[in-house]
Amino acid sequence: MPASESQMEPLPPFATHLVENQPPEFGPRDLWRDDSALSEAVVREGGGDFADALAIYGALAGDELYRLSFDAHRDRPRLRTHDRFGHRIDLVEFHPNYHRVMQAGVEHGVAGLSWAQPRPGSHVARAALSYLHHQVEPGSSCPLTMTHAAIPVLRHSPALHEWAGKAISPYYDPRDVGIEHKLGVTLGMGMTEKQGGSDVRANSTRATALAADGEYLLVGHKWFFSAPMSDGFLVLAQAPAGLTCFLLPRWRPDGGKNAFRLMRLKDKLGDWSNASSEVEFDDAWAWRIGEEGRGVATIIEMVMLTRLDCMLGAAAEMRMALAQAMHHTHHRRTFGKRLAEHALMRNVLADLAIEAEAAITLSMRVARAVDRSALDPREAAFARVATAIGKYWICKRAPAFVNEAQECLGGAGYVEESMLPRLYRQAPLNSIWEGSGNIQCLDVLRALQREPQTGQALLAELDAASHLDPDFDAELKALRPVLVGEAQVPEVEARRWVEALALALQASLLLRNGSPIAEPFCCSRIGGDHGNALGTLSRDFNLGPLIARAWPPD
Repeated sequence: MPASESQMEPLPPFATHLVENQPPEFGPRDLWRDDSALSEAVVREGGGDFADALAIYGALAGDELYRLSFDAHRDRPRLRTHDRFGHRIDLVEFHPNYHRVMQAGVEHGVAGLSWAQPRPGSHVARAALSYLHHQVEPGSSCPLTMTHAAIPVLRHSPALHEWAGKAISPYYDPRDVGIEHKLGVTLGMGMTEKQGGSDVRANSTRATALAADGEYLLVGHKWFFSAPMSDGFLVLAQAPAGLTCFLLPRWRPDGGKNAFRLMRLKDKLGDWSNASSEVEFDDAWAWRIGEEGRGVATIIEMVMLTRLDCMLGAAAEMRMALAQAMHHTHHRRTFGKRLAEHALMRNVLADLAIEAEAAITLSMRVARAVDRSALDPREAAFARVATAIGKYWICKRAPAFVNEAQECLGGAGYVEESMLPRLYRQAPLNSIWEGSGNIQCLDVLRALQREPQTGQALLAELDAASHLDPDFDAELKALRPVLVGEAQVPEVEARRWVEALALALQASLLLRNGSPIAEPFCCSRIGGDHGNALGTLSRDFNLGPLIARAWPPD
């Protein structure tokens, strides 16, 4: 035997290979520090006073909450209709990590900051909190969003001020007890019925008034009853004067369990950590909010807030998918160099970075409009229409974006441990929730035709960037006739036109903000120097600064 062989150390049992050329664990990451597009937008849109709180949550989200999210997502909620003695309980059980994530979100203001600290910039800061939270655990964003959006509706009724106050408090209490035993509550929603879908006026659930003013009994069903573990629910039902909005609590004011039955939990494509259910009401007690027959008008204030969170959620999924792709490609080596150093991969990463920054830039601008809408009619008009525009386009972009990021990881991006499969399943949800794409586009057309101030607000926003880019100027010229009321868009072309308007809004913001991605965005998205897939930027662009802006060195 050669001497060299005799001197070799014996291999331990089953040691068949070394693990090498693998990236380190993604976390802990500081999601606030890493995201210059976000931090700049927060300051620009008026939320800079909250930067310290956002920095704290960005570090928490990228470390503890990121770790907790995997079990919270993997161990799905379970419905227990009865206890072991046969009593009807209608409880939804969750992994303990889900409750810890919810606790962090509530305590740090994801649900209540806008209302608990009502000063300029609070809605912008709350939007940033929601964006950071959604990146690591999107399922819990659903009850946090609904709780946040329900506050202005609850405030319409003096009898529900206790509910509004406890919904904005920084206390999370998952116990199934009445509101009088809690410091904080969460809220769900029940609008959709089997026969109606988006057409809520087709709802058949009936509300019968009791002797006491404002009290009703509800009989009927909801096909989607969101976050059924919540303390109370905003629901729509047909009262004698028409469709009406109600608060339906889990426990009646007299201390008894309310008369609704959870029939089953939805077996969903994604959103696994959050529960959605079907429910039946059998003389369930509810309190009327607003006037009878004004149900849609009563809840309309929620729509702007929930649509904004759909935009933020889609933007957050893009950002986390981009972060995962950046992390992997900056550590993995192929053919003698890092993946992120290969020319074609750099094109993909830069293109993803452009899309992600454009998404959060528009979302935060809308957050500022929401923040100022009570005091500025133009901002209110802009928020009214821009939430539908942004919700349509950003949510449409998310699924293809996440899939492209998956591909950057190869087969590893198809494995649950990478988080990309979770994001991929989650990505289509925001385009469906709170009105699908067609609903958003038709709403934009309706607003422009019936509320001329919305077109004026959009035009002012776009005009502010005129003469900054030739491709943008050409697009603005094409859009102007509709915005000034000289032309109308036929329904069949609504998607195409709203897409163009969304891109123009993003371009306008990037140009006015002096963003380094403004020129490649306008050239590729508006000027047409781009293919049909991501990763098809022109070779004329310097991709290095675009990648570095999105992913600062460790």
